[in-house]
Amino acid sequence: MLEIASLSKYYGLSPALKQVSFTAGPGEIIGLLGENGAGKTTLMKTILGFLPVESGSVLLDGEPIGPRNYDRIAFASSEHTFFGGLSPKEHREFYRSVFPKFDDRRFSLLMEFFSLPENKAVRHFSLGMKNQFEVTLALSQGADYILMDEPFSGSDVFGREDFYKLLLGLLQPNETLILSTHLVEEVQHFLSRALVLQKGCLVADRRMEELEDEGLSLKDWLGQQLNHSGSRAAELLQRMEEDDR
Repeated sequence: MLEIASLSKYYGLSPALKQVSFTAGPGEIIGLLGENGAGKTTLMKTILGFLPVESGSVLLDGEPIGPRNYDRIAFASSEHTFFGGLSPKEHREFYRSVFPKFDDRRFSLLMEFFSLPENKAVRHFSLGMKNQFEVTLALSQGADYILMDEPFSGSDVFGREDFYKLLLGLLQPNETLILSTHLVEEVQHFLSRALVLQKGCLVADRRMEELEDEGLSLKDWLGQQLNHSGSRAAELLQRMEEDDR
């Protein structure tokens, strides 16, 4: 169980996270949603230990994230965490030596799915290929908890749809996925739960079956949580027309 309790984070005097609390259990696929600047990336980096915990706690089965359990949590980010000078083949060898549960078969399958070259230095990949390789490493590490921060930028819609199908087939009952994305309409069909951050606060936490029972799409529900009317563009255009008169 991943337990986040009263987690707060500041950049100078500006709060990035404010008393965020939730738990994530085995087998969940959780969408971490919110507008740009809501605190999603900060939350993930704090969970991973990339940013220090200033207030509150992050526990994995009752223990802080550290050397004893680093191998149980993986991360894929559009900022990229791989070694640019190494090839995928060299990354495979390194990961084998560091992560005892590295899934060699899954790595090979994902490399084939994404059609990634095995012997080319990753720094020479396109942006989309780099993101695909980042996801490949995270899913192959053998971690129980996989965090992905906007991993699909640079990928075409058809490639993403195929990947979603593959992802659902790959994930095992003990694996938990926490996915930060703006592609709400694409992911709503396979999420089990959605968390919404707004200005550093966790403002909503709902299971997808509850939304289905209420006849709400994830997009419409998210708009309600963020008080987004969908008419801001029309209002601005109308104001411009009035100013021009």
